[in-house]
Amino acid sequence: MDEQALMGLNPNADACYRQRALAYFEQLKESLDGWEVCAQALAKGVYSDDHIKFFCFQVLEHQIKFRHGSLTAAQQQLIRETLMKWLQAQLMNVHPEKPFIRNKVAQVLALTFVMEYLTLWPKFFFDILNLVGLNPNGVDIYLRTLMAIDAEVVDRDILHSPEETRRNTLIKDSMRERCIPALVESWFQILQTYQHTHSELTCQCLEVVGAYVSWIDLNLIANDRSEHVCVSERGDCLFEIVNKGMDPVDKTKLVDSLCQVLQSAGFFSIEQEEDVDFLAKFSRLVNGMGQSLVLSWTKLSKMGDVKVSAGTLRAVEGKVPLMLQLLIHEDDDISANIVGFCYDYLHVLKQAIMLAVMNKLKYDDEYNFENEGEDEAMFVEYRKQLKMLLDRLAQVSPELLLEAVHRVFNATMQNWQTVQFMEVEVAIRLLYMLGEALPASHGAHFSGDTTKTSTLQSMMRTLIICGVSEYQHSSVTLEFFETVVRYDKFFLVEPQHIPSVLMAFLDHRGLRHSSPKVRSRVAYLFSRFIKTLYKHMNAFIEDILSRIQDLLELAPPENGVPVLLSSDDQLFMFETAGVLIVNGESPAERKQALMRSLLTPLMEAFRMLLAKLPQEANEERQAVLADCLSHAVGFASRTSKAFSNKQTVKQCGCSEVYLDCLQTFLPAISCPVQRGPLRSAVRSFLHRMIICLEEEVLPFIPAASQHMLKDCEPRDLQEFIPLISQITAKFKNQVSPFLQEIFMPLVMAIFEVLSHPAEENDQTAALEKQMLRRSYFSFIQTIASSGMNEVMASQGAENIERVLFTIIQGAVDFPDPVAQKTCFIILSRLVELWGGKDGLVGFPDFIYKHIVPACFMAPLKPTFDLSDAQTVLTLSECTLTLHMIHLKRGLECIQFLQEYLPSLQVSPEITQELCQVLQQPDVKVLKNI
Repeated sequence: MDEQALMGLNPNADACYRQRALAYFEQLKESLDGWEVCAQALAKGVYSDDHIKFFCFQVLEHQIKFRHGSLTAAQQQLIRETLMKWLQAQLMNVHPEKPFIRNKVAQVLALTFVMEYLTLWPKFFFDILNLVGLNPNGVDIYLRTLMAIDAEVVDRDILHSPEETRRNTLIKDSMRERCIPALVESWFQILQTYQHTHSELTCQCLEVVGAYVSWIDLNLIANDRSEHVCVSERGDCLFEIVNKGMDPVDKTKLVDSLCQVLQSAGFFSIEQEEDVDFLAKFSRLVNGMGQSLVLSWTKLSKMGDVKVSAGTLRAVEGKVPLMLQLLIHEDDDISANIVGFCYDYLHVLKQAIMLAVMNKLKYDDEYNFENEGEDEAMFVEYRKQLKMLLDRLAQVSPELLLEAVHRVFNATMQNWQTVQFMEVEVAIRLLYMLGEALPASHGAHFSGDTTKTSTLQSMMRTLIICGVSEYQHSSVTLEFFETVVRYDKFFLVEPQHIPSVLMAFLDHRGLRHSSPKVRSRVAYLFSRFIKTLYKHMNAFIEDILSRIQDLLELAPPENGVPVLLSSDDQLFMFETAGVLIVNGESPAERKQALMRSLLTPLMEAFRMLLAKLPQEANEERQAVLADCLSHAVGFASRTSKAFSNKQTVKQCGCSEVYLDCLQTFLPAISCPVQRGPLRSAVRSFLHRMIICLEEEVLPFIPAASQHMLKDCEPRDLQEFIPLISQITAKFKNQVSPFLQEIFMPLVMAIFEVLSHPAEENDQTAALEKQMLRRSYFSFIQTIASSGMNEVMASQGAENIERVLFTIIQGAVDFPDPVAQKTCFIILSRLVELWGGKDGLVGFPDFIYKHIVPACFMAPLKPTFDLSDAQTVLTLSECTLTLHMIHLKRGLECIQFLQEYLPSLQVSPEITQELCQVLQQPDVKVLKNI
């Protein structure tokens, strides 16, 4: 060999020598017989320099890797002899070769094995084992060679060509047949021999076991002979075995077998073990076994193998008692080593519960969707409990829930045509439930956290484009529309999907569905969908109105034609139509035309039905007609919900249309039959028109009020008062003349109804009177609070006094804290308006004779319950009334109290204290006393 060139192999050599050595290396590689020189040098041990030996093995490696097929049988035999002679020489060396040389030899041996095992050298392992025996230097090379063979033949991380893969499969099959038992036997002998003396060899051997265990017979490894491995102080090296990648079923078997061996050896009785170092390693091993089982369970769950994954889950749970023992151990290192398994087990628990909940949410085949009874109601309630459980899990692991739902949803949607309805329904239901489980402010599920938004967005996109809305089961159909509306803000992000969803709402899947239950729910959901996305509807408005035209018809009772939607459902449709018209980008003239075309058929039908009603003698028939008339008014009223105020009505040019409606509907309140429902409907319409038309309504109010006060029932009055209160609060002085005119007739009508005696046990009548009394006091409060004292002041002294006495009576005599509180608010306001020097004549006397006593008599009543929140508020208003009297009357009020309170058996000390507090500006002090 070129000695000068070899000098360049030294890392400290000059650059020219290193260059020459590199050239020499290339020369030997390319030479047909240059490698033989290296082989002889290695076999005879010519060189002691490590770098030259490494150089020779590199040349030999190149020859085997790239030219082995072209070598003669004699040359191939020379390679085998060279390697065995070198290996034999190592057995007698006091000091082993450097690790980098031993690794290179292992690689060369492994390459030779791969090339020759199946054909030329079938006794490869037996020759090496016979040569090295249990010599530590030889065992080291043997174990390194096994790891190098694993890298060449088994390692999944290394890519192989198809030809190499076939070759490797043949090699493994041949090894299983010929030599694996002998190899396993050698491993046990090595472990047994060196467990106390050569920790490096022990760990190397266990690493080999861990590498080979994934493809050899487990029974050869996991048996009672393994016990000695655990007895050794090298127990932590088993961690490498249990962590080796392999089939999840085989991994479960391996860990279970290993646990049985450990348990039979008594190593699970950790409370009796005093060796802390051993327990720390044992804890790490248990942690590895637990985590490996968790990983296997996760893989099996994803594969959908329910039976096998359940077995693996039981194996995980079997390790939990041991895990807890190690976790609570007083030594922190032992406890810390098991934390990973604890965390993974918690993860498994959460996943297992999630999977169980998802499975239990499904309907069964016997659920009756068309006629839901007690069993169905119980299941619906059970579903709510499961939802709460899922919500709790989401609080703990939102990412885990999102991932689980995403996986189930995508898997189901890919094959929805062939999947049972309960599977499809629950997949969409889970997506729907995420809306509450992972809440977002104002439903903004598609902004913020990128992971969540992109996943939800992806699922919504899939829901819409996969065609599942065509599924032929009402539960799936309903869940589709519920989910679309829950995530309506998705369409703000991806508006291109709006047309297809609109069609689903409008065709046989939605409003034209065969199930009345589906049609009813879809009507409501469609209304919500439109209200959220009206800004994106401009291109579709007239098409939508055309498609739903037949659903906007008032169905007269006599035609007998079955209707698609109930009157309650139609309310949503009219509201939807109103929203579309009002929020479109059409000019005001077009909006007016569309609104008129929507409302004119209602007005025409109303006139016709109203003309028939008085002529109908049959009461049941009258009720049906009145119901239909009420619906017509309700539909018109519902269209106005699209307007927020008069300005928007005017901008759309719709004032005239609604005034026409008002003129059409008002005659109904003077109808001699079915007054209750008709008046109620018209009153509701007037409430809406006061908001939408404002002062344009005022000319209609006097006549309407006059008719409504005729032949009143308690409920009629109770519903009429809020209308007058609304008018009073909104228009104030504008309606003062009208209020002055109607005030006493209204009050007298109320007194008349309240004076009628009710049967002692008639709770309904008693409640109606109580509600009417509250409405009356609320009306007086509205007038007083609006600063319209002239309405009451103009009623004459006798009428004023009568009204005031009813307020005093309400404050003291009726055990209704809601009404009492209102009465004291009124009294306080009247004192403020009339209690001064320029107030109503005679009112100061009324203050001292009736208002001040009321402030003390009310709290002294046995029915005045201070444990009731409303009563506490009443007491507060009572205090404010006293405070207002003092503000208006000053020292005169104090002098009166000093004379009045003793008559109530109040001590001089308390009287003095009350008078002093009353004179302080801070009303809180008075409230406290």
